[in-house]
Amino acid sequence: MATSPSSSEIKALANDLHKLVDNLESTEHGALIYSALKAISQISQTDAERLDWKILAGSLQDMQKAIAMFYPHRFNRKVSIFGSARTNVNAPEYQQAYEFAEKITKQGFMVITGAGGGIMAAGNEGAGNNSFGLNIQLPFEQSSNGFVSEASRLVRFRYFFTRKLYFVKESDAIALFPGGFGTQDEFFECLTLCQTGRTTPRPIVLMDKQGGDYWNNWDVFVQNNLLERNLITKEDCSLYKITDDIDEACQFIASFYSIYHSCRWVGNSLVIRLHTEITDEHLDRLNENFKDISLLGKIERSKALPSEANEPHVIDLPRLVMHFNQHDFGRLYQLIAAINDTCDSGNSMVCHPEQR
Repeated sequence: MATSPSSSEIKALANDLHKLVDNLESTEHGALIYSALKAISQISQTDAERLDWKILAGSLQDMQKAIAMFYPHRFNRKVSIFGSARTNVNAPEYQQAYEFAEKITKQGFMVITGAGGGIMAAGNEGAGNNSFGLNIQLPFEQSSNGFVSEASRLVRFRYFFTRKLYFVKESDAIALFPGGFGTQDEFFECLTLCQTGRTTPRPIVLMDKQGGDYWNNWDVFVQNNLLERNLITKEDCSLYKITDDIDEACQFIASFYSIYHSCRWVGNSLVIRLHTEITDEHLDRLNENFKDISLLGKIERSKALPSEANEPHVIDLPRLVMHFNQHDFGRLYQLIAAINDTCDSGNSMVCHPEQR
């Protein structure tokens, strides 16, 4: 149970808050800090119950720890690995997760897992010092797997929702291995966020053991019960890839970022950053093949927009700008694949998947 703060702790907090408020106008993210402080102040003036404050305080403490851990690595691409904590160390899925983590880190990615046993342990073990652990505090106490540094690469979350937030926020790709309810929960959360555009696009790969049918059976359910009933579109199936080949999985993730770098919204415009310029012929193909998702005008070249001045690490990258319809995110994934396709308009393979 939390104890009441001492008078000296209250005075120290008051001094910190005074300094923070006094410098809001000159602080880089002053407007956002103001909104956060104002929200807390407004809650304090309501009849919020103890549980409300407990959730608010716990979630902010979770986020504070995660921000502190990930900030030094914010420019390193990362892959979140999900899968069953019950997978035995001798199971083929364990060895596959280990080898996948080992190979993807050699391509320059870091790995994030839940820091538990099974697939999570395999991911941290395979990635070595290039991995993070997002553990969860449970009544029966889930301990970390021992393959991730307690000092600098491990956060123990109080809440599942803050933990899932950082699995997605900090990752540039998702790799899923067979698992139970937790794995499915995390997968559908990621799918929903990508399908609705509530997170930036990233490759999602579903890994199975050689000859395994876990994800193929899942896909049969999706095709027969979701797609056939028009509960999703066929383009939504572009959000993920199923494979039992580690090299193919690693290539799929790396190729997603071969030419495409990242994207963000600036007003009503979707700004797509690229590692390298594409040819005029390539741009013409994009405009012809994806005019159905452009609300106004064509996809055009651009330099960094004024609103992107706060991102100096990408300021010099070439860009494409379009008025995306903010609805067909499966098609947006197909557009990214076509951007990465420098071969020809009929081939979805990427010529140079290792280029980053």
